[in-house]
Amino acid sequence: MNPRARLAAILMAFRQWICAGVSVQSDAPWRLIIWRLFILPPASAEAIARDPVLRWGLIFHRVIAQELGIPPGTPPGRWLWRLFFLTPARKLPWIPAPVRWLAVEPVRIFWRWIDRIDYERLARHLDAVTPVLASHHPWQRAGLLMLASLGLWVTISTPLSPIEQVVLALIMWLVTLIVGRIPREQGVTLMIALSLTASSRYLLWRLTETMEVETSMDRFLAWVLFLAEGYAWLILVLGFLQTAMPLKRRPVVMPADVRQWPKVDIFVPTYNEPLHVVRPTVLAAMSQDWPADKFNVYILDDGRREQFREFAREAGCGYIIRPDNHHAKAGNLNHALKLTDGEVVAIFDCDHIPTRSFLQMTVGCFIEDPKCVMVQTPHHFFSADPFERNLGTFRNVPNEGELFYGVIQDGNDLWNATFFCGSCAVIRKKPLLEVGGIAVETVTEDAHTALKLHRRGYRTAYINLAQAAGLATESLSGHIGQRIRWARGMAQIFRIDNPFLGKGLHWMQRVCYANAMLHFFYGIPRLVFLTAPLGYLFFQAHIIETNTASLACYVIPHILLANLTNSRIQGKHRHSFWSEVYEAVLAWYVARPTTLAFINPRIGKFNVTAKGGLIEEDFFDWTISRPYLILLLANLVGLILGCFRLFYWNTFEIDTVLLNMIWTVYNLAILGATLGVAMESRQVRVSHRIAIRLPAVLSLSNGRTLACETEDYSEGGLGLTIPAGMDIPDGALVSITLTASDNEYVFPARVSIYRASRLGLRFENLTMEEERNLVQCTFGRADAWVRWSEGREADKPLTALKEILFFSLQGYRRFPGFVWQRLSIEWRNGRSVINKFWFRWANG
Repeated sequence: MNPRARLAAILMAFRQWICAGVSVQSDAPWRLIIWRLFILPPASAEAIARDPVLRWGLIFHRVIAQELGIPPGTPPGRWLWRLFFLTPARKLPWIPAPVRWLAVEPVRIFWRWIDRIDYERLARHLDAVTPVLASHHPWQRAGLLMLASLGLWVTISTPLSPIEQVVLALIMWLVTLIVGRIPREQGVTLMIALSLTASSRYLLWRLTETMEVETSMDRFLAWVLFLAEGYAWLILVLGFLQTAMPLKRRPVVMPADVRQWPKVDIFVPTYNEPLHVVRPTVLAAMSQDWPADKFNVYILDDGRREQFREFAREAGCGYIIRPDNHHAKAGNLNHALKLTDGEVVAIFDCDHIPTRSFLQMTVGCFIEDPKCVMVQTPHHFFSADPFERNLGTFRNVPNEGELFYGVIQDGNDLWNATFFCGSCAVIRKKPLLEVGGIAVETVTEDAHTALKLHRRGYRTAYINLAQAAGLATESLSGHIGQRIRWARGMAQIFRIDNPFLGKGLHWMQRVCYANAMLHFFYGIPRLVFLTAPLGYLFFQAHIIETNTASLACYVIPHILLANLTNSRIQGKHRHSFWSEVYEAVLAWYVARPTTLAFINPRIGKFNVTAKGGLIEEDFFDWTISRPYLILLLANLVGLILGCFRLFYWNTFEIDTVLLNMIWTVYNLAILGATLGVAMESRQVRVSHRIAIRLPAVLSLSNGRTLACETEDYSEGGLGLTIPAGMDIPDGALVSITLTASDNEYVFPARVSIYRASRLGLRFENLTMEEERNLVQCTFGRADAWVRWSEGREADKPLTALKEILFFSLQGYRRFPGFVWQRLSIEWRNGRSVINKFWFRWANG
């Protein structure tokens, strides 16, 4: 008997046993069996009397029901739900001993054993072995590398039976759990080796064992899926190489002799941003802890606005315009480079407010290393991006950009491949002019400029300390527009200045640049993964020609070990499964520009990312969400067709139907989260509030002073915690004293609200000097962003999956309300048109 026939016989015997237990005919349809099993009581008395196995099952059912506090006749589906999803964990120890020992205790014993391992001792053993493996003799290094490569290839390519593959997978999983707790980089290296082994075995097995499909359509879909998986594997490998050993560079202390400090020009380019966004950035830049005669601040106004010129005159900073807007931001910066004389240039986007310590934290690298030409710091955002605002995850879940600035840039720094990111960076002016200034050939001028500098042999640095903070994109459409520009620009660089070609880069620099560029080609592969199971559910296309058991033996270790390893590397800066949500939202929009830019790199233009906007009321972005809705509808129809295939059409391959349905359910969970992202939440604050605890002194109009503490601050106001019951009317004039650099500053304010122990103040009629001092006391503090992520939990994959499922269900729950709102608007508009037509017709 072949395996398929054996599996069918087992399933048929199982079906007959269930039918006997729920008192239905053996040829009853599956829908009736499931209805009786999960909705009606489990079995009749006659069936129980006939079947001893069922009798023991009923005893087990009664014991569990007693422990859970539910009626004994409750259907199994309901008490299973209660057992696994509704029962508090504290009830589990009260389950009878036999059940506990069979189901719960083995897991607890296993985790206790894992916890008792002396990981520090294991780390010391690895430290002792590492110098031998990292020998500096070239022949020894080459020999070890060849030996490791040979062992890896043998492990990847050796064919194994399903049982042997399961044993290997269990061993790799167990070792991963152990080495993942080693507090050393060697633990990460071992996890990466195991993950790449599992993933490479899966990909090789897919290529050699599962591609023999029958029809042309099956063959086409099979190769499309395989190429998407190959792309994901390539990005996984490059990402591991890039982030395995982050450098974590510390700032270089400036010399005591200020005569050695270079002269710095600070550029703040702007085009169409409102003045209230630019003001704090300029004032913070002018308050740097740097000799006053050694730095100048310039507003580079491509909008040529008179109010900006007047503000620059009043603030005492430089103001530069140019006769045209050629090459957008890059052209603006290049024009200013010709008109200024600083040795070093610091660049801030007009919404990125620097702390007063920015120059002291970065410029020291230039003094220590004459070959260092660029120092980059993270882009930190004090406002929520569309994902964080619409899903309500601000400061609880790492945002989309934290992975790059928290992990990838530190990994790049090890290999002298730190990217220039367009803002929050300092660059030596002379080497920058040697490469022609800021690159203008692509729309991602920043990364292209860094590539040119690296090709000249210069060094760059990355200091992972937030020394400036800005505004995130307000709307999903603006966020997507920004990402489209990045994706198009990276594809352009890959096409016209490919890091694998040309001179000047060592091989790991090429890997770092290539990974950054190839990452933005994820659009088509992500769309493939979101639609792959529909090939079978719609057309019965067998795109993976194997049985479900064999597929599980290879794909589960690949997914599990990759997620565990990425969780260890990225856990503080990217939670598991969130990458799939980010990519699902952007996939449709980056697929076209990256493909076109790769074919013709001259296509496309620079677009400015809008900042400082408002969202007056909640709404659903129907235009942006159209691709998600199409994908969601297709997967939903596929799931319905899967039910028909499961119970009627494809009962001969139930395992294949179930596999594709599970994949579709997962896709629907991801797409449900994209619905939540497209539900724009109201944002009416011009000034974003930032939580911070600072000592303050409140002075009332009656002469009384009160020591208190701030709760939050913004550009326009302050929140204080004071004792309840104070006689402070709304609208009262007060003054508030704050401290910065051991100096005290007094600011006039008006009470906007006083409820319980919270006092809200609104600043009014501040002079330019008071504005400058306020920025120093708030946004410009050297420690302003140091504790931003304190209290946020590191990644736990299962918890992250629950988060995704929760936000997905929230998206589906709220979506019908927006549909009804849209239909109501369309109905009212339609009636209005009909009424106008009827009025005109009736009046001739």
